[in-house]
Amino acid sequence: MPLSVPTFPELLGSATSTAVHLEMRDSYAVDYEKGPFADWRAGFRHDPADRASWWRPWLDLIQETVGRGVVVRRARIVSEPVSEYTRFLYDGTFTNVAAGEQVRWLPRRQASDIALPGNDFWLIDGRLIRWNHFTGEGASAGGELSEDPAAAKLCADAFETVWDRGIPHDNYKIS
Repeated sequence: MPLSVPTFPELLGSATSTAVHLEMRDSYAVDYEKGPFADWRAGFRHDPADRASWWRPWLDLIQETVGRGVVVRRARIVSEPVSEYTRFLYDGTFTNVAAGEQVRWLPRRQASDIALPGNDFWLIDGRLIRWNHFTGEGASAGGELSEDPAAAKLCADAFETVWDRGIPHDNYKIS
């Protein structure tokens, strides 16, 4: 019987020690006409000094999770030169870091010999996987939960290898 997929507050609320997230796509479905990506394309950038303007519920959740002693890490495998969407992510990642999330970037060319799962994922406490499925156009196709030990080991090993090779956000420079 498939496990029901919890909300992100439930998922991260269940973490006791670690929550890691691996992203492997160069773009995710966005509305080019409206919303944060469109605003960014038009020149809008968050002002790091104006925290109230960019703090949002997701960052509250990360801060609360880290505040409970859970280490939250995100690794992104990216093609270089980076896509426009990756630039958008990069420009806003300081908000994740401000909330307590650790973020690293790995150029895709340096990931060729890593055994990677077929989907982005969250791995909670090294045992619970939330697979993130996407359509070919990058829209969310829903999540799926798994406690399969072999899949959890694949995710943990892949993440740690990417993390070890990855460049901390503050040191990663895009051209």
